[in-house]
Amino acid sequence: MSVLVLIDEAGELSAQATSLGRSVADGLGTDLAAVVVGDTPVEAAVDTVWRVRHEVLSDYAPGAWGEAIVQLAAQQMPAAVVAPGTDRGNEVLAHVAALADLPMVANVIEIDSRSDVWRLVRVRWGGSLLEEAELEAAVRLVSAAPHAFPASPPATTPPAEVVFEPSLGEEHVVTRVVDRVTAEAGITLATAPVVVSGGRGVGGPEGFRPLEELAELLDGAVGCSRVVTNNGWRPHSDQVGQTGTRVAPDVYIACGISGAIQHWVGMMASKHVIAVNTDAEAPMVTKADYALIGDVAEVVPAIVAEIRRRRG
Repeated sequence: MSVLVLIDEAGELSAQATSLGRSVADGLGTDLAAVVVGDTPVEAAVDTVWRVRHEVLSDYAPGAWGEAIVQLAAQQMPAAVVAPGTDRGNEVLAHVAALADLPMVANVIEIDSRSDVWRLVRVRWGGSLLEEAELEAAVRLVSAAPHAFPASPPATTPPAEVVFEPSLGEEHVVTRVVDRVTAEAGITLATAPVVVSGGRGVGGPEGFRPLEELAELLDGAVGCSRVVTNNGWRPHSDQVGQTGTRVAPDVYIACGISGAIQHWVGMMASKHVIAVNTDAEAPMVTKADYALIGDVAEVVPAIVAEIRRRRG
């Protein structure tokens, strides 16, 4: 009775889900097997890889993916199926739950699997609420909340691979991908190691110029708070928060941002937080690892100048 982990695409979030799957498998004293539809490489350390292949699985189809996992689970009878807490991971796992008539717990940050009734903690309401739950089922279905677990280390030796061919038909392909847009190459807000983010305290659109300069020097990206996009100072694609992009950089520099819960939810997975604010009692300042109390318009240009001086 192994634990299955869905690898929906190569990357950090699948590696994090694999880390959760490994901790559950180790706790149960069983193996961890990856489930991959197609040829996505498995970079994290697992014991076995199930390659799901069928002609109707040439592209993403959540219903068909769910049916394939249900059939594999019926054959292998795993203790649990773990998926990354991405839009795709949660969607596929929801199909599995509906098809197999099983409960599903999404966006988990803690699991205690030492008894038949598992105890879990999961994120709800965009991160503003933590819910304690209990899960008892023949097969437990859980997804790992993004950035709640460290990424699984890469495999030192390639795992054994087994091809699984489910019985699928056109009736399982209700949703189809009809078009794709290629994302721009380079650093994005979601993947940047450093995010320099601005709020109302920058004063206006022109106040982002020093932030852009600092982000460029640090090979980072520029973000903003919701009030900034509401005022039309920056596009919505730059917004960090519950209704924007969730980030987990090595360093998050919050400039003139008060730190409302909706914004904090979007960047609370940052490894280090630096706040620049005139208000020493602002929520962002009190939660930050480091704080600079002062005017953003003076502090950020001074940081930029010092970086340039040290780099010659």
